[in-house]
Amino acid sequence: MDFRSIKEKVLEYAFLGCAIVGVIGIIAIFAFVAQKGLPVFQKVGLKEFLLSADWLPTQGRFGILPFVAGTLIVTTMSLIVGGTLGIISAIFFAEIASKSARNAMRPVLELLAAIPSVVYGFFGILAIAPYIDKINGPDYPGLGLLTASLILSVMILPTIATIAEDSLQAVPNDFKNGSFAMGATRWQTISRVVLPAAKSGIFAAVILGMGRAVGETMAVYMLIGGAPIIPKSIYSLCDAMASIVARDMGYASGLHRSALFAIGLVLYIFVMIIISMAYRFGGKKRW
Repeated sequence: MDFRSIKEKVLEYAFLGCAIVGVIGIIAIFAFVAQKGLPVFQKVGLKEFLLSADWLPTQGRFGILPFVAGTLIVTTMSLIVGGTLGIISAIFFAEIASKSARNAMRPVLELLAAIPSVVYGFFGILAIAPYIDKINGPDYPGLGLLTASLILSVMILPTIATIAEDSLQAVPNDFKNGSFAMGATRWQTISRVVLPAAKSGIFAAVILGMGRAVGETMAVYMLIGGAPIIPKSIYSLCDAMASIVARDMGYASGLHRSALFAIGLVLYIFVMIIISMAYRFGGKKRW
């Protein structure tokens, strides 16, 4: 066996080892969080834990329905705004913008992903919340679902835009040329040929953006209001699963601490389902 073959084998086993370490790490984290959260399931019960709206740790009541509702609502609202803007940005960069404009603007969009979430939180508190407070008056403060979802939509925008753009650029030029040869306009080609051909990748981009939104902690922690109630309005104060863990973990103990680990386990499962959906649909191609 020559040196080149030995080198390839070493690299192959090194990559395999890295993959195995990653898988073991994921399993270990899941097992650790599940073990720490098990006492609250044994004491309260899975149904009560997931479906009760009473979060009163001092009274031994641990219902996480308000946090699940807050997470789902703020994620959905952020996807409506951030997903729409992300797909439009992807279409612009992939099909409309000139090369110079793309090279100038795309790094600025990607830079949004590098900004720390705490900076987004400060921006939301100082720039967004006061305006929402003025619009709604004293009944609804500036913090709440709307403020958190607006900031979150900006945070997930780079993820959705860049992945969706890659999917659009992967559409074969023959598809576009055939459409132009049939007399279609640029917009007709984009809307009836390019977007349908890239829809699996665009869907995967939105799903990955959802995963980012579900797991975001600091900005949501700072902006959503911290109220353990099911929101009744887009302006309502509420809380999310990631933010309640960050809010209470510093002082929680006993069953309260176990409940926070159980929330982390539920959040972990949510994210794994989202990533699995992105992998499944993102791997499908129409060409």
